[in-house]
Amino acid sequence: MEAICRHSMKGDIDAEIIMVCSDNCSAPGLETASRMGYETIVIPYNSKKRSEAEKELIEILVRNRIDWIVLAGFMKILSPLFVSRFSGRIVNIHPSLLPSFPGSNSIEDAWSYGVRITGVTIHIVDEKVDHGPILAQKSVHVMDDDSLEDLEKKIHEVEHELYWKTLQSLFQNKLRFFNRRQHNGT
Repeated sequence: MEAICRHSMKGDIDAEIIMVCSDNCSAPGLETASRMGYETIVIPYNSKKRSEAEKELIEILVRNRIDWIVLAGFMKILSPLFVSRFSGRIVNIHPSLLPSFPGSNSIEDAWSYGVRITGVTIHIVDEKVDHGPILAQKSVHVMDDDSLEDLEKKIHEVEHELYWKTLQSLFQNKLRFFNRRQHNGT
């Protein structure tokens, strides 16, 4: 989130960030975003039903005429109803080369499995978890002397660079993406 905000402020991304939302009132990103001058909003998913929280979020997004929803560390699964409401306009980053290692522990899962190559995926969100048309991927090699912490650091470095560049291309309509559904005939 911070890298995206910085690059937007510098004009590297042709987009205006309207607000930064979180489901966690103590998320460090909220303080960072506020310090950078962005409006911050907390949607308390844990104290409400998901449908109520998403209804509140939809109202905020519609009221502010949000074109794109860019997820960066938002660790809640969005309902099919929410996703369909903003179909094709929700972007997510995932710390693996999807479809390998979906879910919230993907770096540790890849590490435990012993892969030699993992990476980062930027994708359009669809109704399935960690699925949808892939916008960009970049591999990260796991070296013999890497620790899990080393791998996490390498993944995050790639995320910080790949995400804003992918968004820049997406918002300038220079990005073509791979749609798994079209590719496999479903």
